[in-house]
Amino acid sequence: MRIENSFIFVDGVGERTERRLWEAGVTHWDDFSGTDVLGSKTHASVETALEGAREAIAADDTRFFADRLPAKRRWRLYENAGENACFFDIETTGLDRHADRVTTVSFHRGRETTTLVAGRDLTREALRREFERSSLLVSFNGVRFDVPFLETAFDCSIDTPHLDLMYPCRRIGLDGGLKAIEREVGIDRADDDVDGREAVRLWRRYERGDEDALDRLVRYNRADARNLEALSGRVVDVLDREVFGAYR
Repeated sequence: MRIENSFIFVDGVGERTERRLWEAGVTHWDDFSGTDVLGSKTHASVETALEGAREAIAADDTRFFADRLPAKRRWRLYENAGENACFFDIETTGLDRHADRVTTVSFHRGRETTTLVAGRDLTREALRREFERSSLLVSFNGVRFDVPFLETAFDCSIDTPHLDLMYPCRRIGLDGGLKAIEREVGIDRADDDVDGREAVRLWRRYERGDEDALDRLVRYNRADARNLEALSGRVVDVLDREVFGAYR
């Protein structure tokens, strides 16, 4: 499902009205102009909104839609983002963003993965460059953890449109942490015995001079970011069939 199939970003159009449009065969913006499903006032509002929406698509402006879509429907932007979607994950020395440190941050975009390491290349400017290259951030629990942690640690503001997969996962019955959900849906990873606590221990070993510990931590962090892409595809596919499949 692409954003061009959606109408709920328009003021005055909720999910019930959107379904009425789909049921009438209006499943794409291009189908709308000749329809008489809506009242004249709402029809005019949709026509005006679609003009801005088409301009936003041409400019790759995902913020136009992210600001207007209900947060739980932001997954509808995923297919449009394409290779400009950025799957990211952080590792830290603990859970307190005011006392603990960010150790590594991995970004997976367009089949390439970049990892920034504290004390080497993990800086506010490096983070800014990575986020500015992205039209859509994809994380797992990033709204509550990763983004606030980075903003506090680096005194920055991250305002790239954001899809937090934890919530659509819950909607389709996938509960628990990222690794548990990966196992449930059949996504494999190496170093399966590394978890958040072990990631902290690996960083402490690296601080004492163990470069192999850092290598393992980076592999773990990169796997988190890469596996988000695989999980996103599966979750969005389920939601697509659930929400829009009957109208194709």
